[in-house]
Amino acid sequence: MNKRWYDVDPTVSLAVSLMRNANIMTQYKCADYIVKKSKENGIDLSENILTDAFNYVLRRWYDTDQKIAEAFEYLKLMPLELQKELSLELINLLQEEEVH
Repeated sequence: MNKRWYDVDPTVSLAVSLMRNANIMTQYKCADYIVKKSKENGIDLSENILTDAFNYVLRRWYDTDQKIAEAFEYLKLMPLELQKELSLELINLLQEEEVH
């Protein structure tokens, strides 16, 4: 069975799962955070990649929203260590949002 890109690491997988179950405003907050952290680490998407990524058949839960799909494209491009570090930050952010 093929694993999803985020299932390679349990921390990343947990962060994606928690984000999936969060409300849309919290998902947007996380998406903004992912994009900000990606750009701070020199990761950038070309407009063509983003447009192409959003124009194919929508198969994944995060493909239905362009903002969230873009954030996951950034996350996917990160080196695994950075994915894990950011995922821990996302998990903390999601837990804080859940309390409020």
